[in-house]
Amino acid sequence: MRYGIKTAPQHCTWQEMLDVWTLVDQGDVFESAWNFDHFYPLVGDVEGPCMEAWVTLSALAQATTRIRVGCMVNGIHYRHPAVLANMAATLDIVSGGRFELGLGAGWHEAESAAYGIPLGTLTERFDRFDEGVEIIDSLLSNETTNATGEYFTITDARSEPKPVQQPRPPIVIGGGGEKRTLRTVAKYADHWNLSFAKPHHFTQKHEVLLQHCADVDRDPAEITKSVQLGFEADQDPAEAVELSAALFDVGVDVVIFTLRTPYRVATVDALSKALA
Repeated sequence: MRYGIKTAPQHCTWQEMLDVWTLVDQGDVFESAWNFDHFYPLVGDVEGPCMEAWVTLSALAQATTRIRVGCMVNGIHYRHPAVLANMAATLDIVSGGRFELGLGAGWHEAESAAYGIPLGTLTERFDRFDEGVEIIDSLLSNETTNATGEYFTITDARSEPKPVQQPRPPIVIGGGGEKRTLRTVAKYADHWNLSFAKPHHFTQKHEVLLQHCADVDRDPAEITKSVQLGFEADQDPAEAVELSAALFDVGVDVVIFTLRTPYRVATVDALSKALA
């Protein structure tokens, strides 16, 4: 039974996030901690505060020593994949090889439109995503990379220094789209995350992933499978234990608890004790 936590940097203070991650790092129940990559809050007041993903993650990586760290997940349309690859390699070095690179096609239309960041149709999003993941994978693993696509073109591109983890940090792909997302998971991901899924939902999506793996000759055992579960500040930890057990029974490797604000050390401590 493997566990992680996720604290979205929305409607909270930096100190609250730091206190939770420090507590988790000092224990031995949670193996990983995550944030998210959005500029507007996803819950509550959409005009409220939301801190940026990579700055908070870098600082939290420096404030911890044991847990693996990552963003669940980075929207590929927010940053050029060559820039993202360099950021990923650097953060893997800064964290001492504890970084996991979360990637997704992007979906938040409101913030993308407000910032003037092209999002596109579903087809365009996933075409861009496939190009971007392939470029990132190559830049982190190879000396030079060339790619000519509809969205990105790079020529004799380098990303140095290389990350601590070899051949690169694990790529985490989030989502359950059966035609495009799960196909990309089968081709590139080391870790697949499905958000807020009950056991039967996970089983359905997992069957589709297995077929994609067969189509591309990929061993599905190479892919870590995780599910996010929401956890409220006043929720009974016993509920989390029961649902986690049901997910492990159907083949989930890691349960990641997406904490809801307010982030309280006492809440996380109670959850940790119940899971232990």
